[in-house]
Amino acid sequence: ICSVAFVDCTSACETRCLVANLHKRCLKYCNICCVACHCVPSGHSGNEDECPCYRDKKNSRGGDKCP
Repeated sequence: ICSVAFVDCTSACETRCLVANLHKRCLKYCNICCVACHCVPSGHSGNEDECPCYRDKKNSRGGDKCP
């Protein structure tokens, strides 16, 4: 789900985090990234190239911020 139009972050992140071990944490960071980037890659993992902003966000330690 990657578009400059309105993105339903709640729904997109529910799908993205459906099988995550740390579901609440995944939802938290996915929503932060979705609001900032206006997109969430499809599927439960991978596909980050669909949304370069989401893919390129880093945490304070230099790791990936977005699930």
